[in-house]
Amino acid sequence: MKEIELITYLFETNRNKDNALPMQKYMKNHFPFLGIKMPLRRELLSRFFTETSILKNSFNVEFVEKLWEKAEREYQYAALDYMKKCLKKINIDHLPFMEELIITKSWWDSVDVIAPHMIGKIAKETPSVIAETIDDWSAGDHLWLRRSAILFQLKYKIETDENLLYKYILANADSKEFFIQKAIGWALREYSKTNPESVKNFIENHTLAKLSVREGSKYI
Repeated sequence: MKEIELITYLFETNRNKDNALPMQKYMKNHFPFLGIKMPLRRELLSRFFTETSILKNSFNVEFVEKLWEKAEREYQYAALDYMKKCLKKINIDHLPFMEELIITKSWWDSVDVIAPHMIGKIAKETPSVIAETIDDWSAGDHLWLRRSAILFQLKYKIETDENLLYKYILANADSKEFFIQKAIGWALREYSKTNPESVKNFIENHTLAKLSVREGSKYI
């Protein structure tokens, strides 16, 4: 695939070993890095999108798959940037693929893009996926699918289904997992920008982890 060849060339020729190690350590050594920091990565991707016609075509699942298979984390970041630019082209048919991305090479940096952007968009357009799929995520055994269920409404603002949000939070309120407690706090904090009184009442009347309360109360 010529697109993969070009993006690999652009990234490999800008590999920076001095940057790579601290970037890798920041992500708890879960992934190797090329050492391309965000400003340069954006420049390289801008060049990539200009020199190819990939954004003019339908959403390219194979392109994302091949980037996801690559070892260095910057390739997954490139895939996420591509998907955000193709958001209008992503629909219910892509839900199984998005689920696979969530559970593959999982960490907060990828999940926190896919959940509010891709899953959020799909669920808003096709609400039936909530009962059919996301409900199961919220109560399942997979950490990152549970986090995704809590966060998928993150950008909904006034369109947030607060009963659903609170249902998912309460289903996970006793979790000892840092990333679940943090997600609960983040979701509450974001929704408090729209409905602070509701969030305040919810926090006051339910038992939540201290981290969730601290994060969720920042704007109320």
